[in-house]
Amino acid sequence: MGSLTGRRTMAEFSQKRGKQRDEVLGGTVDFLLANARLVLGVGGAAVLGIATLAVKRLIDRATSPQDEEDAKGDSTCLEESWKELSLLKATPRQQPRTPPAVLSQPLSLPGPSPASPEGPTDTGPQMSPPPSSPAPLCLTFQEKLLAFEQDHVTIPAAQVALAKQLAADIALQLQAYLRNKFPELPFGALVPSGPLYDGLQAGAADHVRLLVPLALEGGLWDLVPGLDTVARDPRCWAVRRTQLEFRPRGSSPWDRFLVGGYLSPRVPLELLRKALVSSVNWPAIGGLLGCLIQPSMASEEPLLEVQHECLELTVVVLLAVTGAAAEDPVLLAWPLEGLAGSLWLQDWYSAEAARLRALDARDAGARRRLLRLLCGVCRSHPALARLDRCHLSQVVLRLGEAEADWAEAALGQRFLQALEALVHSLERASLPCHFNPGVNLFSGLRAEEIDALGFALYRGLRAPERLL
Repeated sequence: MGSLTGRRTMAEFSQKRGKQRDEVLGGTVDFLLANARLVLGVGGAAVLGIATLAVKRLIDRATSPQDEEDAKGDSTCLEESWKELSLLKATPRQQPRTPPAVLSQPLSLPGPSPASPEGPTDTGPQMSPPPSSPAPLCLTFQEKLLAFEQDHVTIPAAQVALAKQLAADIALQLQAYLRNKFPELPFGALVPSGPLYDGLQAGAADHVRLLVPLALEGGLWDLVPGLDTVARDPRCWAVRRTQLEFRPRGSSPWDRFLVGGYLSPRVPLELLRKALVSSVNWPAIGGLLGCLIQPSMASEEPLLEVQHECLELTVVVLLAVTGAAAEDPVLLAWPLEGLAGSLWLQDWYSAEAARLRALDARDAGARRRLLRLLCGVCRSHPALARLDRCHLSQVVLRLGEAEADWAEAALGQRFLQALEALVHSLERASLPCHFNPGVNLFSGLRAEEIDALGFALYRGLRAPERLL
């Protein structure tokens, strides 16, 4: 009996306490609503009243004991709460009053729209549009392409400057080493070059070409086109030793690399590669330059892998035969297979970069930007990794001379045209060199690689946003 009486007493106490709380809370609500009508107006008072009522019901449900009837009415209360919340969202809101301290400060107001005449405007409460789900941000392909360029193609200027500085320092150190190691061989000045120096690099400042020119004596060497040799290769040239009756073999320091009367690219290339791997003190040079330099052991061409705290850089060291005139071909000692292994590969990069620069200067066009975008897309997609800058340059050069409009607004259309041109070239398994149409730049690709590239680009044409 005692415990039952105690529970009844506690229940009565809770009911009385709830009634007192309801009376106090009701009075507070009435006071707030009465004053809200004066301060906020009718609309503001309605909002405040609904919000206060919702809070009051939440407090009642949290503090009052839950019996069976309350449990049955939970769903009804939740339904009423959602209705109140939707009503609260649908209730028009008044503009907040400006504090007196802000009234004296100038306000930056948006200019009048062209459709509305200038004049006094209504400063009364503005009605907000009816509630609706937020519309998704729809960007055009051109806008997505420019965003991709900003995020994945453009290289920070500080990174470019650091890469150029490291490449220049490595070139000076390597130049000094070659003069000390091979004083009898007249090498020309080592000058870093490549897309990073011509504004054609995309994504990261991670690649530099370092040409090591062979200073050949004038009148002792003659260039023979590859089609006139046994290899019948239009990509290459042979460097033939001449004037042997007047300047016998051995009178030139480069005669030590002769094979059958021709200057072999393989012998000096292997000599340079061994020297870079085993003779140069790269740890000391790297410590002097504040980076780690390691020659690549896996690649056939001489590569230097540079690791700096801010970037990673690959320096390709290329033996080159350059002529005195600007129109003379630039020949590289490149590890070629078969009969072409005794020939020098012609390098078209300088001519391609100069042509693109001249075309853009003529009409302030965006051809080089298109090439960077294509390189950035192929760089970010493993399925397109076999398409290098040499392939993409041919497409841009052809479009650059065929199309007239190269403003930024036409960049998206030119991008799609470049993809379509690549697909057509892959269908024919033929991509002629722009400066030497007899050279097929797809000749080094296998049939399955061509099929994989064509399929990836075809899908990209159907949904180009997937490439970005």
